[in-house]
Amino acid sequence: MSDCCTVEGAAKAPAVMACPVSGTRSKRVESLTVRSLVRHLPLGMPPTEYYFCDSADCDVIYFPSNPAAPLFRRADLMVRVGIKEAEDPIPVCYCFGFTRQDIWDEIRQKGKSTIAEQIKLEVKAGNCACEVKNPSGRCCLGDIVRIVQEGARAPVSDPGDGGPSEARANRHGNTSGFSSQ
Repeated sequence: MSDCCTVEGAAKAPAVMACPVSGTRSKRVESLTVRSLVRHLPLGMPPTEYYFCDSADCDVIYFPSNPAAPLFRRADLMVRVGIKEAEDPIPVCYCFGFTRQDIWDEIRQKGKSTIAEQIKLEVKAGNCACEVKNPSGRCCLGDIVRIVQEGARAPVSDPGDGGPSEARANRHGNTSGFSSQ
C-alpha cells in the first residue's frame, strides 16, 4: 500500500540550493515538514524536494527544486517563522513554546537561561516533534544557544526594554540583582 502523501518520482535533489528570491544557500527540508506547516497545499503538485530559506530579509519560507512546483511564503504557513520575525513574541522552540522573550526574561531574572537544558530533558524523554512543528524541520537547540549568546553580547541600550541589553546591564552592575557570570 502506498502513502498518498509520499513524493514519488522526485529526482534526488542536492542537499543545498540557493533561494530563487534572496540567493541564500538553503538546506533541504523533509516533505513532512512542508505538509505539516503549509496552510493550503495545492492539489496536483509536481513531485519535488523543498528547501527552507532562512534569510531574515526574504519572505520565502519553502522553495522547490522543481520550478513547476509552488513556493511558499510567510503568509502560507500556519505558524510564525522565528528567523523571519522582528516583533515579539518571536518563536524559537516550536515543540515547547519558548520564545526569544522567554530566554531574555530568564536571563534578566536569573542571570542565565536554563531553557536549553529544559528542552534537552524533553528531547531525551521523546517529547519533541521538530520535523512537524519547526519550520526548519530541525531541532531548535542551536537557535536557543545563539539567542542566549546574543543576549550576553548585546550592547547596553535603553534600560527597561526587557531585552538582552537590560540583562547585560544588570549583569555588569548597572542595576542590582545579577552576578557577572
